[in-house]
Amino acid sequence: MMATTVKAGSVDEVIREHPPSREHLIAILQDVQELEGYLSRESINRIGDYLCLPPSKIYGVATFYNQFKLQKPGKIQIQVCRGTACHVKGSLNLLDSLQLMLGVGPGQTTKDGLFTLDTVACVGGCSIAPVITANGRFFGRLDKKKLEALIEKFRAAGEVVE
Repeated sequence: MMATTVKAGSVDEVIREHPPSREHLIAILQDVQELEGYLSRESINRIGDYLCLPPSKIYGVATFYNQFKLQKPGKIQIQVCRGTACHVKGSLNLLDSLQLMLGVGPGQTTKDGLFTLDTVACVGGCSIAPVITANGRFFGRLDKKKLEALIEKFRAAGEVVE
């Protein structure tokens, strides 16, 4: 195991909240991702050291489940709902527009680190379809023009704003 100084709220502290057993791997990954926003290479190595597992095993589990992110997400995380109601009301057009505006595809982060774009099966906002979420906040009844204005507002503020 690595000899490191444990800081309050550090990855090591989060890891040590769990018994050093492989059966706790997913819970550890979830807690570390909650702390850091993603699973860094360093964190994966620390988890491996703690559980006496090679990093390849940790990566195997982290890449099997789509809840885990191995890339640092942007400050503004946009999810485009692709559920049936949103699809029927044009969410694919919203996704296409976002890809052009941001210059990234689903699962990617802009070079400036401001935006990450993702798609999700359904966000549960069918009554206001089509819907995107930005850092968990819902924005519905969107069309290309409203979406462009929203993204420009986010870009200017550097954060999610109404």
